[in-house]
Amino acid sequence: MTDAKEFYVHPTAVLDEGCEIGKGTKIWHFSHIMPHCKIGENCNIGQNVVISPEVVLGKNVKVQNNVSIYTGVTCDDDVFLGPSMVFTNVTNPRSAVNRKNQYAKTRVKRGATIGANATIVCGHDIGEYAFIGAGAVVTKTVPAYALVVGNPARQNGWMSEYGHKLSFKEGVAICPESKQRYRLQDGVVSKIEE
Repeated sequence: MTDAKEFYVHPTAVLDEGCEIGKGTKIWHFSHIMPHCKIGENCNIGQNVVISPEVVLGKNVKVQNNVSIYTGVTCDDDVFLGPSMVFTNVTNPRSAVNRKNQYAKTRVKRGATIGANATIVCGHDIGEYAFIGAGAVVTKTVPAYALVVGNPARQNGWMSEYGHKLSFKEGVAICPESKQRYRLQDGVVSKIEE
């Protein structure tokens, strides 16, 4: 385990031997960090969070209260996981059938947001800066910058890196907050580097 002086752990949290915790990370009340998981620098792990073995969180990941992150999940840098959102890791769970060797992988890419009470069905990656609305049930891969909502989740537009819905005119949109420009071409959004 990483040197505990480099990060904060609330006295009610449980850290198992063999986990790696990055510098500046905070782990709050009643959370359980299991062995062989890796948590990057400057993460915030809210109350009542479980991080299972072999989960990987990048830098600056924000995990809100009551989230369980199961084996098979990787979150890149700057991911936001809203309160009580859910990951799964087996597509056909049964109590009497052990499927620990069949965990499906899910990757949440850089800057993505998953809203409160959303469910991510395993095996479906979330693209960079995608935005999953509160309560959405994601049953397929989500492209970069996509806004998806509903059950099952359906795309309802595109989002900027600052979390604003983009309005494209002639294939170009401007984020109202950052003034960054984006191009929509052949169903793919990319930031215009200037």
